[in-house]
Amino acid sequence: MAEMTGGQALVGAIKREGIDTLFALPGVQLDWAFDALYDERDAIQVYHTRHEQATAYMADGYARTTGKIGTCMVVPGPGLLNASAALSTAYACSSPVLCITGQINSKMIEQGAGQLHEIPNQLEMIGSVTKWAGRAVTPQEIPGLVREAFRQIRSGRPRPVEIEIPPDTLAATGDVTLLDAAPIVRSAGDPALLKQAAEALRKAERPLICAGGGVLSAEAWAELQALAEMLEAPVVMTSNGRGALSDRHYLAHTGLSGQRLLPEADVVLAVGTRFVHPKEWGVPPGATVIRIDADEREVTRQPAPAIGIVGDAKVGLAALIAQVEGTGPRPSREKELDALKRSVADELFELQPQQAFAQAIREELPDDGILVNDVTQLSFFASVGYPVYAPRTMIGPGYQGTLGCGFATALGAQVGNPDKKVVCISGDGGFMYNVQELATMKHHNIPLVVVVFNDNAFGNVKRIQQQNYRGRTIASDLTNPDFVALAKSFGIAGMRAEGPDGLQGALREALAAHEPTLIEVPVGEMPSPWRLIMHTL
Repeated sequence: MAEMTGGQALVGAIKREGIDTLFALPGVQLDWAFDALYDERDAIQVYHTRHEQATAYMADGYARTTGKIGTCMVVPGPGLLNASAALSTAYACSSPVLCITGQINSKMIEQGAGQLHEIPNQLEMIGSVTKWAGRAVTPQEIPGLVREAFRQIRSGRPRPVEIEIPPDTLAATGDVTLLDAAPIVRSAGDPALLKQAAEALRKAERPLICAGGGVLSAEAWAELQALAEMLEAPVVMTSNGRGALSDRHYLAHTGLSGQRLLPEADVVLAVGTRFVHPKEWGVPPGATVIRIDADEREVTRQPAPAIGIVGDAKVGLAALIAQVEGTGPRPSREKELDALKRSVADELFELQPQQAFAQAIREELPDDGILVNDVTQLSFFASVGYPVYAPRTMIGPGYQGTLGCGFATALGAQVGNPDKKVVCISGDGGFMYNVQELATMKHHNIPLVVVVFNDNAFGNVKRIQQQNYRGRTIASDLTNPDFVALAKSFGIAGMRAEGPDGLQGALREALAAHEPTLIEVPVGEMPSPWRLIMHTL
């Protein structure tokens, strides 16, 4: 026990939980917290941004590419509302993000007096995009609040949590006891259900595994590969699950080949995925569906499984391996599955120029390099057509589809992976959502390469209007700056690349320089990818 301010208690508590990186934007309700951060500046590095949205996006990118907890700090009211779009993305993608928020003075909460940054029911409001939220109103309550926040993140399904502390509490002093870090809680699931699942997999003639982002969250990729190889089971990865198995492996597949594999499967094991599209593909009659998920609500989602196991992907798969192991080798499906992969690659090749641009990026980005997708024409293609060779090396906004997420998310990914190459692909529309973070990129010397595909439009919207509404385009054309000149005005390297070959050359130069870089790629209208990807996982 020691006497300290609430701000010192907060900083001391997150430091004990292992936090050494914070994405934040200061403001008057957080002054005492930032004063405490000054004293711990050698232990916790603060990356300050130009908009609260970027703090949470950076925390998300940091979290999903490292497996660590990404932490952001913003003022209450408009600050938290600005961050909520990024928190909604983290929520959709099961990302372990802690958002620390200020409040108005404790005695004024919910009084409706019009205090600076006051909004009613802030805790309830942020509950829509967080797993849990809580508040402390004395310095002594802060360590327990922080520990519970980390316990929530480290148990069950990881999702964002929020804690808020009023400024008078951060300024107050008291005798405070800091607590040990919250433990990581993992459960394999019900042993009887695991036994049933193992028995079904042992008997399966054509098993199939669907792997989602939960496999990556649980760091279960080694177990996934071991079980898949044991069963000769193709692994269909969702967009959030890409990289759980290297695309070089004949068992690694996306939803494009999954649509053809699922109707032939007699046992389907879905791990760490919402498993939402197979109802459109059609789970074959009589097939046994097994689900493993840390979220009990997902386990009962349609199509309802025959065996639903609430458990962690890593220990759950390990338990299945232990029970399936030793049943003898199965006939290899390598020839059959390689042929299917070639067929899908031929389909993807027809979608130009997206395929050529994606290939150009893949040629220059190392196997462990990270690609961050915004919501843009090339990203739609990349979700199934960009080869991924390692876990946590391709991320996007998931089902939230948060336009403008890419650039700031990629900044956080680069901060968390300083020795890796990180590339972000954005459209001109989405990039301008966080264009001000070029200043953050420069100020903190974050050596990200951001590629802006510029068609002077919200391209997807414009194409839909042209195709579905008789060419009646409205509010989809854009007026843009000179992106290369804009980058240079921030002191950042700016390049313009023409076509896939030009992009490949520019990427080679930019990645070798390992410095903050923007590459503009002028493009025209692109063909619709939806016929290929509409019903992929």
